[in-house]
Amino acid sequence: MKIVKAEFIKSASSVSDYPRSLLPQVAFAGRSNVGKSSLINCLVERKDLAKTSSVPGKTRAINFFSVNDSIVFVDLPGYGYARVSKEIRQTWRPMVEGFFTSSPTIRIAVIIIDIRRGPEVEELNLASWLSVHSIPVLFVATKADKEKKGLVKARVKDIAQVLEVSESDIVLFSAKTRVGRDLLWSRIRETCNG
Repeated sequence: MKIVKAEFIKSASSVSDYPRSLLPQVAFAGRSNVGKSSLINCLVERKDLAKTSSVPGKTRAINFFSVNDSIVFVDLPGYGYARVSKEIRQTWRPMVEGFFTSSPTIRIAVIIIDIRRGPEVEELNLASWLSVHSIPVLFVATKADKEKKGLVKARVKDIAQVLEVSESDIVLFSAKTRVGRDLLWSRIRETCNG
């Protein structure tokens, strides 16, 4: 996918603040420090459109980005071991669920999983919740460059078994080597144009 334009639209934490747009939306979800921002930046070929941080839990609102004036990328707050207060973490789930239930143009949720950790209860719960709400899910096993090459295939197989999906339903990805970028874009375009 040739990226002509990619820009930040706004951050929002309540439905009333979400940008009004009829463009298809692609939401990116994953635990803190899974590489969500790096994945988004790799997809749009920008170094810092989505802000990356070594501090887990930096994204505390929902961030919206316009890509080629044709798709909106939605960067959801990370979940898991983020170094933020319990009170802040408890606001994230209703914020994220509120986004999904109030967005008429959401086309797909990309759930990002660290290939070295595999899916945990949060990923399983999110995938189940999205399924109940008829929101398509695309799984991405990221940080593929950080896993030993001989273990990558086995890790993807294990992830697929835990998620109860086919191995072909998981996109292997690395922001560093760009492995999986074209395939991920292909799946995104297929869903948004379908």
